[in-house]
Amino acid sequence: MDGAEIVSDGLLRINRILHRALKGVPVEVLNRLPVPHANSMSWLAWHLTRVQDHHISDLAGVPQLWVSDKWHERFGMAADETETGTGHTQQQVAALQVESADVLLGYTDAVFARGVEYLKGVTPEGLDAELDEPQYDPLPTVGVRLVSILGDNLSHAGQVSYLRGYFEGLGWLGV
Repeated sequence: MDGAEIVSDGLLRINRILHRALKGVPVEVLNRLPVPHANSMSWLAWHLTRVQDHHISDLAGVPQLWVSDKWHERFGMAADETETGTGHTQQQVAALQVESADVLLGYTDAVFARGVEYLKGVTPEGLDAELDEPQYDPLPTVGVRLVSILGDNLSHAGQVSYLRGYFEGLGWLGV
């Protein structure tokens, strides 16, 4: 198994975690903040998917699905490709309200499929290609960026799962 296949497997695991954690969750639970100044399940799932869409689209040199497939409209947000949730205020976090888990899972499935398709064309040599990001020293590589996506996404997917248990108890694991 090469590096791109490992990353693809990691993205699959993130997608499965989200499906398991979000399936059947009532909308009021999805959008609930566990405490003030914390993130909701819907915001966390949206944010991790936005990061994945943003970064993989950039690596692939294609438009983000957020705008090109009009996912922003389904979330009631602007067609702003820079909007990933990073640096959101508590008011912005609380403002993200979804009507069901279906919109979250639809977006994450579309982004996951795009990522897997991109990774099919990434060679071991391609993972070592440096990115033109002079703000970093040393310059990151494609492989470093992909590992960064996995780290961020796994962390947030775990938070979504934790919140499901926090709100609904351990019984949800049998769903």
